[in-house]
Amino acid sequence: MNNKDKKPQDNKGRKLLFTAIYWLIGIAIILGLPQLLVTIQTKQIPYSEFKRMLKADRILEVRLGEDEIRGLMFTGPEKDLTELKKILAQVEKEQASKEKSPSAGFFDFGIKPSLNDLLQKLEQKGIKKDQIVLFRTVRVKDDKLVDELEAHGVEFAGTKDSMVGQIFWGTIVPIAFWIGLWFLLMRGMGTPGSGLLSIGKSRAKVSVEKDTGVRFSDVAGCEEAKEELKEVVEFLRKPEKFEALGAKIPKGVLLVGPPGTGKTLLARALAGEAKVPFFSISGSEFVEMFVGVGAARVRDLFTQAKKNAPCIIFIDEIDAIGKFRGGGMPGGGNEEREQTLNQLLVEMDGFEPNIGVILLAATNRPEILDPALLRPGRFDRQVVLDAPDAKGREAILKVHCRGKPLADDVDLRAIALRTPGFSGADLANIVNEAALLAAREGAKKIYQRHFEAAVEKVFAGPERKSRRLGDKERKRVAYHEAGHALVAYHCPNAAPVAKISIIPRGKAALGYTMQLPEEERYLMTKNELLDKICVSLGGRAAEDVVFNEISSGAQNDLEVATEMARSMVCRFGMSDKIGPVALVRETSPFLRVPGMGEQANMSPELQAEVDEEVRRVLREQYDRAKKIVSTHMKALERVSERLLVKEVMSADEFRKLAASDQENNSEKEELNDSK
Repeated sequence: MNNKDKKPQDNKGRKLLFTAIYWLIGIAIILGLPQLLVTIQTKQIPYSEFKRMLKADRILEVRLGEDEIRGLMFTGPEKDLTELKKILAQVEKEQASKEKSPSAGFFDFGIKPSLNDLLQKLEQKGIKKDQIVLFRTVRVKDDKLVDELEAHGVEFAGTKDSMVGQIFWGTIVPIAFWIGLWFLLMRGMGTPGSGLLSIGKSRAKVSVEKDTGVRFSDVAGCEEAKEELKEVVEFLRKPEKFEALGAKIPKGVLLVGPPGTGKTLLARALAGEAKVPFFSISGSEFVEMFVGVGAARVRDLFTQAKKNAPCIIFIDEIDAIGKFRGGGMPGGGNEEREQTLNQLLVEMDGFEPNIGVILLAATNRPEILDPALLRPGRFDRQVVLDAPDAKGREAILKVHCRGKPLADDVDLRAIALRTPGFSGADLANIVNEAALLAAREGAKKIYQRHFEAAVEKVFAGPERKSRRLGDKERKRVAYHEAGHALVAYHCPNAAPVAKISIIPRGKAALGYTMQLPEEERYLMTKNELLDKICVSLGGRAAEDVVFNEISSGAQNDLEVATEMARSMVCRFGMSDKIGPVALVRETSPFLRVPGMGEQANMSPELQAEVDEEVRRVLREQYDRAKKIVSTHMKALERVSERLLVKEVMSADEFRKLAASDQENNSEKEELNDSK
């Protein structure tokens, strides 16, 4: 008998065992629960005690059944008994008046209130709960009982249990509930990874080639990473090619890179290319509030994988379970997560070999992963997916433009050059935004202008034409943006100006100046950084020179300029006074969040020197920007006036306005030498 035939029989036997245990527990609960509820709600007393309490006038009201007597008795001080009987008589009177009222229902006439209702009403009248007891006793043959009840003024009524009610509430309802719960649990047992009894089961999804619909040809801009994964696929298909040379395929491949660079897409492409089972799961699905559940799911995942070897396991966002154990604390860290990580380490490279099981994982925070997880023998290979270059961006745009009607004027190379630093997800968003803009206009094809508008929308946010600026603010914004553009034009190492706009965009931008480099850059020199700081301060300098007053519009410019100046001093060693020393260490290379740099230990004196050096750099570049603006005031006015009329200016139009017969090259060289 093979494993495929054995597995259904094992599952069937497990279901039969569960059903037998379930119904044994269910029958015990159905038979014993009513008696248990009665015992909890009422106090069982002997008949002799009932007679003694009756003679002492402490029995308040009783219900006489065929086999038992139930009622209320008072256990408090005797001095309160008279007052209690007055309150009970008042409650009985209110009940009688309710029965005689026109609003009473047909079934309300002649029916005594239940003992529980009387108990609640007496408590509402201020009687203490512990002074009134709901009791029951076995009825014995006593012909004088009724006479004694009447003699002591006790209200009583006869009761007869309904056989239909007993069967319905005591048998049919519990059995129906138990059957419904049984079907729910059995359905959960029949579905892998679901149901109450599968909390320790792996939630990994098994997919085959047709499930993802993605191939390596659908992934662009990361050719090196594709080659690494193609080798994994080839080993799974033709292992003899590698075994002949004594080579071993890596047990684990870790995909690292910033968000949006295509790590998950590459894993989906691997699933589409591989002809083996592909298990996909997120790192957060191992984490539960119950200690040990995550480790159990890891064991179950690798057990399934070994049965289907050769196969591939993909864990997305593995940093959810792969962080440093203990987190630097002597007493350890999250116990559940650490147990899950320990189990994963054992499964990847423990005592038992994992032949034919390859683990593929993705993260954008490799710096927080446990060193034991990253060592050779577990993740032998780390594949870095960074932001694509111009050629890669063009290839990504071509992939996302498949099946879309493009006009003849579309130049994807130009769009790729306009989007430095964009990830694959950003480029996919640009293509989608261009298609939406074309559909909004009612165009049959996507034109180059739609792509350019989409780039600006992703770069600076959507246009906010509804935001109307006053004439003074509009003029200030025009001079501000013209100042940025003019300083960039006269800084030899600054990127050329591509577009100027004073149309508000996004949440706070009232205008923007777009600069695009002429070629792909990976390094920046000291002069280039200084020119970039000078351009950032050009808008504030123009406001200062023209209006003799600054505004809050340069807030973001100051943040960018200060960050660059501090990086020059603390990270790049570009300060002669501080020297070639790195004072700040970047702790998260792929998640560039402000404030995530970890500052080294510095003395107060050195910190003061760093702050002074940063201020010096900013002050010098601000004076330089003011000098450029003051020298080329006529060009500044021409550009500003044109912006006030047209609101948007192209690169060619700006260059024509910035050039002037009075502005010769000697002035430009003099300004550059003054840095």
